[in-house]
Amino acid sequence: METWARDRTKFIVEPIAKGIAKLGISANTITLLSLLLNILAAGVIANDQPLWGGLLMGLIAMPLDAIDGAVARLLNQQNAFGAFFDSVLDRFSEGAILIGITILLIHRQEYPSIPICLLALLGSQMVSYTRARAEGLKIECKVGWFPRLPRVIIMAVGLIVDQLPVALSVLAIASLLTSLQRIIHVYRVTHPVEDSSEMPIS
Repeated sequence: METWARDRTKFIVEPIAKGIAKLGISANTITLLSLLLNILAAGVIANDQPLWGGLLMGLIAMPLDAIDGAVARLLNQQNAFGAFFDSVLDRFSEGAILIGITILLIHRQEYPSIPICLLALLGSQMVSYTRARAEGLKIECKVGWFPRLPRVIIMAVGLIVDQLPVALSVLAIASLLTSLQRIIHVYRVTHPVEDSSEMPIS
């Protein structure tokens, strides 16, 4: 889905990325700015302003996260550290938003939704960890229904329309299922089924 979205928004992202590249702003700087904006959005959400927090996250911080890769390509700054830095700060950003939502739920005394939010936080981190661990074993692991982009969209929409219990429930279930999909994928790769044509006839 992320590749599909990147291809469909290329005509918007590339002109903006070219303008930023001309200013000499590095991709890592944009990545860091996206994190800071997400932390700000988390603070706004925790202060019982989910609409503004969702808009800040969904309309400003999230697009910046898409632009940093394009800037890296334009400035020929693609390297292992940049990819690592982007991935790590994405985890901090997602965690910050969910922590902000947790604080909001406490203030609103919506206690039944708090464990669901924590499950969503766990699931989102496990989606990323399962991929990272698999790739550490030299296994490509991009499978799964809910990588980061749809998770962020669900959070942003849930905040903007103020339907957090629904959004968090979808996010928790979908992210945990995606983690399971990736575990099953790695199991299948590491335990290939023998070709029946090569099995001995008894």
